[in-house]
Amino acid sequence: MNGDWWWTYVVIAVAGWLATDIWRWLGVLIGNRLDEDSEALYWVRAVATALVMAVTAKLIVFPTGTLAGSPLWLRIGAAGIGFLAFLLAGQRVGVAVVTSTLLLGFGLYWLGV
Repeated sequence: MNGDWWWTYVVIAVAGWLATDIWRWLGVLIGNRLDEDSEALYWVRAVATALVMAVTAKLIVFPTGTLAGSPLWLRIGAAGIGFLAFLLAGQRVGVAVVTSTLLLGFGLYWLGV
């Protein structure tokens, strides 16, 4: 091996930076100029929320792994009660996550899955 081996790592580092970090900084620079009440930002929030909910629904309806062996009513029930806990707790996400996870865990244990 000759002394030029380190160029490979330099190219990987620079390419990785160009592919990710520069776009993050541009997003920060452009994002600071956006008005929080602009229609564009409302649209971005709506799309982000829709994507998260689509992934959540996919995990509930078409699960993989251990959840694939659980009944649909248990998954939907845990999600629904978690959402109710979210509303009752003043829209605190942590309460919803803990409630749904505990209900799902106890349900899986009780069913022997």
